[in-house]
Amino acid sequence: MADADIINGKAFAEGLRHRVSEEAARLKADHGLVPGLAVVLVGEDPASQVYVRNKGKQTVEAGMQSFEHKLPDDTGQDELLALVHRLNQDHAVHGILVQLPLPGHIDEKAVIDAIETAKDVDGFHVVNTGKLAIGTNDAMVPCTPLGCLMMLKDKLGSLSGKKALVLGRSNIVGKPMAALLLKENCTVTIAHSRTRNLADECRAADILVAAVGRPRMVKGDWIKPGAVVIDVGMNRIDAPEKGEGKTRLVGDVDFDAAVRVAGAITPVPGGVGPMTIACLLRNTVVAACSQKGLEAPDL
Repeated sequence: MADADIINGKAFAEGLRHRVSEEAARLKADHGLVPGLAVVLVGEDPASQVYVRNKGKQTVEAGMQSFEHKLPDDTGQDELLALVHRLNQDHAVHGILVQLPLPGHIDEKAVIDAIETAKDVDGFHVVNTGKLAIGTNDAMVPCTPLGCLMMLKDKLGSLSGKKALVLGRSNIVGKPMAALLLKENCTVTIAHSRTRNLADECRAADILVAAVGRPRMVKGDWIKPGAVVIDVGMNRIDAPEKGEGKTRLVGDVDFDAAVRVAGAITPVPGGVGPMTIACLLRNTVVAACSQKGLEAPDL
């Protein structure tokens, strides 16, 4: 059996960003509308700083406005909520993203719930998660599962009737991913680290989305031959072959083994990761259209 097709998330994301930039240019030309994304970062977390910087850069490159708010680690919850309220009222801002995790003294749920649902481009507000759960078409969908779904549909076409297993039950990826697959008429199982006979559950799946946060947890013999595997995991492990103290990024799937069994698979890095920011830009354009009373584009 030939090795699996590699799903190139980097190239797919580039195509999506190109479509977003075309739509942003059309909105500006036809309606004088420039979509705006506000990103709020509290603290000095290095990974979050890099992520926020990349978001701002790609937002500008797509022809949209980027508003960055960097606050010190000791920012109080009331001060952060006041900023969110101001952004809710700012007509130049169509999407608001508060970078997680927040410092321990701030209630993340309170901050997320304070974001105007129409501007919740992360899709984490309880109203948007509820809309997604019941299958309405006007929910803001979390960016990572949305990117996973786009790549699955591009690879498989119709997902109707497929058996899908989502490994992971987080509010950010696992649960919304399951809701999206149900909406596509998949038969969906949600599994996790405590699922009994987990390997057997995985082997039954035509589609396997791994988002459990454990490096190389999914072994090659857990995968149904020909299945499509989407690896959401981003785990840092020691890489002594690169030198003392060096690390490298691996997924939740043992890629070297899985690639010999699966029909298609996303690599780590270069798979799901690039799609997250691309989908954030897509959500911002959709939010801008909604707030302006325009039909949302099919991106």
